[in-house]
Amino acid sequence: MLSTGPQTLIQDLGRPGNAHLGVPPSGAVDRPSLKLANRLVGNPEDAAGLEVLLGGLSLRANASCTIAVTGPATPTSVDGVLRDSPTHLAPGETLTLGTPSGGLRSYVAVSGGITVPAELGSRSTDLLSGLGPAPLRPDDELPLGDPTGVPVGVDVLVPVQAPDELVVPVFLGPRDDWFHDPARQLRAGRWTVSDRSNRVGIRLTGTSLDRVARRVAAELPSEGLVTGAVQVPADGRPVVFLADHPTTGGYPVIGVVPEHHLPLLGQAAPGTPLRFAPQA
Repeated sequence: MLSTGPQTLIQDLGRPGNAHLGVPPSGAVDRPSLKLANRLVGNPEDAAGLEVLLGGLSLRANASCTIAVTGPATPTSVDGVLRDSPTHLAPGETLTLGTPSGGLRSYVAVSGGITVPAELGSRSTDLLSGLGPAPLRPDDELPLGDPTGVPVGVDVLVPVQAPDELVVPVFLGPRDDWFHDPARQLRAGRWTVSDRSNRVGIRLTGTSLDRVARRVAAELPSEGLVTGAVQVPADGRPVVFLADHPTTGGYPVIGVVPEHHLPLLGQAAPGTPLRFAPQA
């Protein structure tokens, strides 16, 4: 590893099913992009790869391998020459990622997968609990497994493109009764993605959601949280929880975003406009 950019993490599909231990699911924020990268290099979809925030990754191959980069459109070069994905790396060649456009997180899969030790069945870095490998640093070496499949070529690799405005479906509950006309408030509200967002959750600035009168000064005992939960802190501005979210929380959850809409939320840059679309 020559350079990591702002943040490069080892991620697979996570360690779900451990909330009773206080362990978040973790795993890739944009799971479809990681799965695609793994298929392109002949790996199982759940193999560990790299999640690269805002580009800047540079790594040198110590062995012959196939590599794929997915997610938003990201300039990818080998020894300074632009390459399409997937591509082959010979020993000594250097892969470099530029700055992605249309999203935040690129995914890099290498044939054989990254075989750091697993914790609770996953090789994912969990920034909240500290489980899994530490965020990568220059001079780190990545162990690779033996390739098990044949790389799959594609004629056109369609990049992820986060929209100019996010329209996010949300199913109300379990604590929507804490808010006055919650569907109307969510539908009418307007927010932007905060620069305080991360793998734990998407923080929003904008409309403050109003509680019903009897709940204004009420406190809620901590209760379980799921990925996609829309929690409303005391200031009334929602937070949408992502992969590294806490397993319990003490603020009311007004609704839950369906799982298949979360990858684009994880690719949304700060300042992106967002509105909610409550579902029946």
